[in-house]
Amino acid sequence: MSATRVLLADDHALVRAGLGKLLETMPGITVVGEAGDGLAVLALAEELKPHLVLMDIAMPGLNGLEATARLVKSMPDIRVMILSMHQSEEYVRRALRHGAVAYLLKDAAPMELELAVTAVLRGETYLSPTVSKGVLADYVHRLREDDQTGEQLSPRQREVLQLIAEGLSTKEIARRLDLSIKTIETHRTGLMRQLDVHEVTGLVRYALKLGLLTI
Repeated sequence: MSATRVLLADDHALVRAGLGKLLETMPGITVVGEAGDGLAVLALAEELKPHLVLMDIAMPGLNGLEATARLVKSMPDIRVMILSMHQSEEYVRRALRHGAVAYLLKDAAPMELELAVTAVLRGETYLSPTVSKGVLADYVHRLREDDQTGEQLSPRQREVLQLIAEGLSTKEIARRLDLSIKTIETHRTGLMRQLDVHEVTGLVRYALKLGLLTI
């Protein structure tokens, strides 16, 4: 039986190193790569074909929730476990909505990490016990609601919106995404018109609402 290939995604090298050490002690687990931002996660997943991705939420460039959504859409066999310091129901709900199958708090004991990984590899959903028991019920209920907030934005628009909200200049965004300054300006103008906002602070508030930016 082949080993389970795991990709680690966290913007802190020490966190990745610690997780890697823990995972390598688990039978049948092999860490095949590490990424420090969301865009790198997507590129490495395409290259390394992991079975499981351990994903932080707050990462530069493309946050973990957006990266998760893109991963599960393009590579549906990949299972994503969110590792986060946030334990509010809203964060958990967003993670599940974006396609994650597990949500583990970063202050969890090493034994819980192994329990979570084992559950996920069995095809189950895992939530840290300290997360509110009402999360799954809330998730199912809200899935039935007609909530299309942000769905009108394309992946590129969401990417540009996040970078604007992170405070990058038009020139910096163009360089990061390998696009022209004029293209970024067009995206910025289009976002303001589409979202009916007239200043950058309005874009920041909308990015927060969609979970593209964490504070």
